[in-house]
Amino acid sequence: MPRTGFVGSLSTPKVDVVIDMGNPFLNLTVDGFLKIGSVAATRAAAEDAYHVVRKGTISTHNFENTLKKMCKEGAYWGAVAGAYVGMEYGVERIRGTRDWKNAMIGGALTGALVSAASNNNRDKVVIDAITGGAVATAAEFINYLT
Repeated sequence: MPRTGFVGSLSTPKVDVVIDMGNPFLNLTVDGFLKIGSVAATRAAAEDAYHVVRKGTISTHNFENTLKKMCKEGAYWGAVAGAYVGMEYGVERIRGTRDWKNAMIGGALTGALVSAASNNNRDKVVIDAITGGAVATAAEFINYLT
C-alpha cells in the first residue's frame, strides 16, 4: 500500500536586541529585563484582547487599563528576570565555573529578594527562595536536554 508523508521543519523567529552598557553584568541584566518584560506585556495584551473579543466592545477606559496592565506586568516580570540573570552571572563570576549550581543559587537569591521586597514574612521568603532555586535548576536541566 502506498504511503504518504510530510517532511518539514518548524523554527521560531529569533529576535536579538543588543544594548551595550559597557559591562557584561549590565548587558545580561538589561537583556533579561527587556526580553521577559516584553513577553509579560504581550501576555497582558493578549489576555485583555481575549476579554474584548468575548465582550464584543472596547472603550477608552478599557484600553487605558490594558496599557497600564501591560506596563505594570512588563516592569515587574522584567525586573524579576533582570535580577535572576544578574544573580546567576554574579554567582558564576564568584564561583569561577559555569554549571547548574549557579542557576540554583541565583534562583534562590532572586526568589528571596522578590519575596522580601513584597514584605512577606520570613517563612514565605524561605519558601519562595526554595521555589526560585528549584524552578531555575529545573529550567537549567531542561535546557541541557535540548
